[in-house]
Amino acid sequence: MKVRVDPERCQGHTLCAMRAPKVFELSEIDGHSSPVTEDVPADQEDAVVEAVRSCPERAIGVF
Repeated sequence: MKVRVDPERCQGHTLCAMRAPKVFELSEIDGHSSPVTEDVPADQEDAVVEAVRSCPERAIGVF
């Protein structure tokens, strides 16, 4: 599984980082999220799916 965050849609709600802190990092400047790496470790896939579901802006995509 791979993950991406659309920087145009992300509003910095931080819910993704709460759901999958090993996968998402937050900008210290504006709180916007980005993946630590595009490739999601197998043991983090369920957490990433929860992060996708929790994003109110629908800024996270998995493929």
